[in-house]
Amino acid sequence: MIDLHIHILPGIDDGPATLQKAAAMARLALDAGTSAVVATPHVAPGLYDNDKAGILAAVQEFQSHLQQCEIGLHVYPGAEYLLEPDLAEGLAAGEVLTLANNGRYLLVELPAMGIPVFAEQALFEICLQGVTPVIAHPERNGDFLRDPGKLLPLLDRGALCQGTARSFSGLFGKRVRQVALTYLREGCYSFISSDAHGDGARGPALSDFLITAGDYDPNVGELLTAINPRLLLSGAPLQVSPKLIQTSGLKKRGFWSRLWSK
Repeated sequence: MIDLHIHILPGIDDGPATLQKAAAMARLALDAGTSAVVATPHVAPGLYDNDKAGILAAVQEFQSHLQQCEIGLHVYPGAEYLLEPDLAEGLAAGEVLTLANNGRYLLVELPAMGIPVFAEQALFEICLQGVTPVIAHPERNGDFLRDPGKLLPLLDRGALCQGTARSFSGLFGKRVRQVALTYLREGCYSFISSDAHGDGARGPALSDFLITAGDYDPNVGELLTAINPRLLLSGAPLQVSPKLIQTSGLKKRGFWSRLWSK
């Protein structure tokens, strides 16, 4: 498996504070079946002022440390950008770090409590740069929790979505799990990642999602944790996530009826 969203670089955001803790995360990821990760530290002006050059250097240094420790996890560079109106301008200037630094996909985070009024336009302008925005964990955003259908206009603007594996276990609450399941059933996700920040409850495991995926279609687990992430790393077009019907025999209801009934 390949984890496209993980806070594993030491000391540069709210991930591991030390190199030792970061290495422990790498070991856990390997033990959980992950062979490669994209390190995605936060970039949020005034809070996490990481820049492209600094992240690239940090990834190179961390990869060297893992090799010295004989930890076989491959680490690619990336970042999780707080969506700002001028993010596309940074892309045009070469200042923004795309996932795996291949110029194809950009991980963006919306403010936790809601959707900025400029979100649709900002995502569209990123697409105009030839880069596909990937919205991180929409199932944990306040506006989407209140009205999951608000995600659809952003997808129509060309964005993709990445869900968090532990959203499916209930770690972030019952409502987050409900919305995550709805988005999964409707084929909204292109990737599932750990969004790990340490080696504890938010460690680098994707198993919570794989268990859930098995209730629908085991192939979707491989698609969202291995096939599409591998295609992203190579800069190739992704496979579309199918709509799913739970294999337990529960009656399938329409998308909007499920949204409104929660």
